[in-house]
Amino acid sequence: MAGRTMQESIYSPQPGVQRLPGDAPNILIVLIDDAGPALPEVFGGEIHTPTLERLTQEGVGYNRFHTTAMCSPTRASLLTGRNHHRVGAGQIAELTNDWDGYSGLIPRSSALQAEVLKDYGYATAAFGKWHNTPADETTIAGPFENWPTGLGFEYFYGFLGGEASQYEPNLVRNTTSVLPPRTPEEGYHLTEDLADDAIGWLQTQDAIQPDKPFYMYWATGAIHGPHQVAKEWSDKYAGKFDDGWDAYRERAFVNAKDKGWIPADAQLTPRHPTMPSWDSIPETQRPFQRRLMEVLAGFADHTDVQVGRLIDEIERLGKADNTLIVYVWGDNGSSAEGQDGTISELLAQNGIPSTVDQHLEALEGLGGLDALGSPLTDNMYHGGWAWAGSAPYQGTKLLASHFGGTRNPMAVRWPAKIAADATPRPQFHHCNDVVPTIYEILGITPPQKVNGVEQDPIDGVSMVYTFNDPAADGRLRTQYFEIMGSRSVYHDGWMASA
Repeated sequence: MAGRTMQESIYSPQPGVQRLPGDAPNILIVLIDDAGPALPEVFGGEIHTPTLERLTQEGVGYNRFHTTAMCSPTRASLLTGRNHHRVGAGQIAELTNDWDGYSGLIPRSSALQAEVLKDYGYATAAFGKWHNTPADETTIAGPFENWPTGLGFEYFYGFLGGEASQYEPNLVRNTTSVLPPRTPEEGYHLTEDLADDAIGWLQTQDAIQPDKPFYMYWATGAIHGPHQVAKEWSDKYAGKFDDGWDAYRERAFVNAKDKGWIPADAQLTPRHPTMPSWDSIPETQRPFQRRLMEVLAGFADHTDVQVGRLIDEIERLGKADNTLIVYVWGDNGSSAEGQDGTISELLAQNGIPSTVDQHLEALEGLGGLDALGSPLTDNMYHGGWAWAGSAPYQGTKLLASHFGGTRNPMAVRWPAKIAADATPRPQFHHCNDVVPTIYEILGITPPQKVNGVEQDPIDGVSMVYTFNDPAADGRLRTQYFEIMGSRSVYHDGWMASA
């Protein structure tokens, strides 16, 4: 109460409005890029992913979780809780147009969860690949309202497009273009940098506002092409894939059954007639194709280790018990965009004709196969490896018609509320469902208005009911998938594909 003088006044500050439950968890969402289900050891593959394995063992794993089959659409759905066409993300951000569902502009009527949680009292940050701003709005001139910091994230460090060099990326901090802190010669690697910056942000939050929960979205550009990682990581897998993708696929299928990740009566889908067999690859080209897969394996291993560094820091800060971690292995299936194997993945993606022999000849001038994965090349593996990495399903990235494009493993850990359980959660779920899951945890009713704008319905279904009950009946009954005309619809255990 204000009086005539300070001495006559009474200071009685009003307590702040508490909109969150007292035990509101910190939230870390990790999204790996272009990673199929048959790569990690924990699910039957042959790539070492200790962090993903640890989270699956200390929490729960989901073996019927789904994405949209493509980068931007999955990210838009994951961050808004809506189907990708509802939020203008029917295509990647570089191919936006004026057709309904393809504008590349997430409407204000479908606010990102970050925007809502920020208003409820969370500190929010995003790191890594964004890919949800139309390409003509990603220059340093803006406009900036469709950048992460215009959509609910208080801090952003990463890149705005669909891919980046791991050695020389075009980086943005908030709305400012910045250079990498080191050069490739000094040991710079983008995935490590993203982990470093995220760890620094966690430390700052803990030092300045330790009682405020955080919401972090960490979406590395790995393992999207180009596949780039230091030689010692690739060398860990030397000789491991010498018998080719057909044999790898069969081993991964058997291993997945042995681990209980897929049903014992599952059948391995056949190789499509247009997919080359390993036996059809000329002997002179096989060392090149093997090394491309070794590089990818090292790249994936290295990426998972960086996720582990984030989680180690959360534990060091004493926040592990009440941090909900959602680790999605892939925003779609493994990518076959490298086609026949290439040292320049943009040549392959743009359909510019080249031959494997031309790539081999170019490599001779770069020091041979050891140049693969280095700053000298933008390599990406043969589509056969992507097909194998998406086992046991048909298809790869870009095919929304089959699970090889849409079925991605997910691990969830929250020690305070989720008991560790090795039994895979078999309920059918979709990336739409992460947002309503978090809302249910926090007791938040999806707001009718955000910043004065009437909100569209949430399309997703909460997964909270699955956390401690692997036998619960699934609650997502119907879900559609569509990318560039490749389409399917799921309903009550059945799938129609075209």
